[in-house]
Amino acid sequence: MSDESRELREERDRRIAELEARIQRRGVGVKAPVALLAMAVAGVLLGMMWKDLVYFFSPGTPLTLGAEGAYRYDLLESNRYVQLHGIPTLRGAYGREGEDVYVVVGLRESPFLVRRRALPGEEWASGRAPRQPDQRPFAIRGRLLAEEDAERYREGFKLLREMGEVQPRDGRLWMVVEGARPGGDKGLLLVALLLTAFILTNAALLLRSFKRKPASLR
Repeated sequence: MSDESRELREERDRRIAELEARIQRRGVGVKAPVALLAMAVAGVLLGMMWKDLVYFFSPGTPLTLGAEGAYRYDLLESNRYVQLHGIPTLRGAYGREGEDVYVVVGLRESPFLVRRRALPGEEWASGRAPRQPDQRPFAIRGRLLAEEDAERYREGFKLLREMGEVQPRDGRLWMVVEGARPGGDKGLLLVALLLTAFILTNAALLLRSFKRKPASLR
């Protein structure tokens, strides 16, 4: 073998060794700032879901809050599954989600609002005056939220409060969201698990990167 061929071979072997060493040093890891930012964002998203997750795992047996004239205010607890009975207020607030029409109606002489699907006869279209809510007394089960825990329904609280047909208790109103049962939103749990797995994966990769650094400096 000529000296030139030997030198080319040695140079090739040296380059291969350098590349292998570089790959080994890098391993499977992430840059610390990127990993920390990703974990922080995922943590914020989990925090925003926290109350919904607590409700997901809350008891499935409803708290009975009573009926008109005999409500159990001592049992009021935000983010719990409840049942109660009442007489609807004369006016309500209408809204639409996709093709579905929803009505926020109060229960007379109480601090309770109810968000439910529109009943037959309560049809409503944007730009038209809403109809009077169905005046038949009714029973309902759903998720109970204190006003400060129900930012999503802020407009409904505002309208019913301005109409003067509900009576705040200790300055607070409460809303029952019809049909929202503990354990009902499986998609919520899936998203929470994915976010948790994402955080743990990034933490493991970040820890591995820190452990590899001293070896790469030798």
